[in-house]
Amino acid sequence: MAGHSKWANIQHRKGRQDKIRAKLFSKLSKEITVAAKMGDPDPDKNPRLRLAVKEAKQQSVPKDVIARAIAKASGGDAESYDEIRYEGYGPNGVAVIVEAMTDNRNRTASSVRSTFSKNGGNLGETGSVGFMFDRKGQVVYPASVGDGETVLMAAIEAGAEDVESDEESHVVWCADTDLNAVSTALEEHLGESESTKLVWRPTTTTELDLAGMQSLMKLLDALEDDDDVQNVTANFEASDEVMAQLE
Repeated sequence: MAGHSKWANIQHRKGRQDKIRAKLFSKLSKEITVAAKMGDPDPDKNPRLRLAVKEAKQQSVPKDVIARAIAKASGGDAESYDEIRYEGYGPNGVAVIVEAMTDNRNRTASSVRSTFSKNGGNLGETGSVGFMFDRKGQVVYPASVGDGETVLMAAIEAGAEDVESDEESHVVWCADTDLNAVSTALEEHLGESESTKLVWRPTTTTELDLAGMQSLMKLLDALEDDDDVQNVTANFEASDEVMAQLE
């Protein structure tokens, strides 16, 4: 799973840039509005909204921005978005899943297809790469919350499936349907997490060298830049040496 966690780290580093942060705020606000519109506007009664608000707070989205996003849905004046998943292949056959929210399916499909083709990839049919991933809940804590055994015991008690610990963080994995319950239980033992969200976890990965990673990052960056795209996941694997050269 190293490829997946390293991709998360790349996103985190890039997230410090103002341009990327503004886009991130916009995407998180969109998720909050959609979640509130689909269910109860009270996060305590709407698990999807609760997770969306939590992720927004963890990314330092201002409280007034979060409140406006919820109010927009409650007021009935929010745009109607379709949630669409695109699947395709990047350079060197890396599997890529793109999750989008759009008010114009044709525009988004055309844009995503064009981005793949311009960056050495190709858009496939739905299901063409999805079998290489599992839908999972992911809760990330900094290494400072405790040692691996402490976090593992808390995770087992919370109903999680697995924990991966390294020098920087503890990544807790659970069934997608258990994320709300597991993250709430973990908070009682470990406090606020760094990140709590649903992700696509690769079950198989493709090893890339530096040139391969540079090509893949061009595609992933271009996809992330699309205003309709919410999340991008790829099943790459790369050595620490290669990752260090990307920075």
